[in-house]
Amino acid sequence: MRPDSLEEGLRWFRQAKRDLDDAQYNYDGGRFNLSCFLSQQAAEKALKAYLYSLGEELVLGHSVAKLLKEASNHDPTYRELRKVSGLDKYYVPTRYPNGLPGGVPYEAFDEVDASRAMELASELIGYIEKVLIKDLK
Repeated sequence: MRPDSLEEGLRWFRQAKRDLDDAQYNYDGGRFNLSCFLSQQAAEKALKAYLYSLGEELVLGHSVAKLLKEASNHDPTYRELRKVSGLDKYYVPTRYPNGLPGGVPYEAFDEVDASRAMELASELIGYIEKVLIKDLK
């Protein structure tokens, strides 16, 4: 593995962890729609971190499900994390009123949604962190 690939992966991973921290910050402030969105972002960036650490040069897309599938092409154990694909539902509707059938995002998402989103993102980040730490050794 090229050191620059791992370095790029770690850069993305640091941002993923910060996004999860920001999700908690917004959760604590009652901004549940933003907490859901940032949880999706944390998962997306963590998966990109993994793929970049493997030497991928360009990782495109925002779908956690798609990125998870790409990760499982490298390591089939990622298939066991398919439940985190549910975070994709927080990508658009948490931010845009036209992503919902009615209402506005801040009214549509609650504490339960945000808690579950953070739990899923946290599980994925913990899994990827173990892989990246192993690669550092």
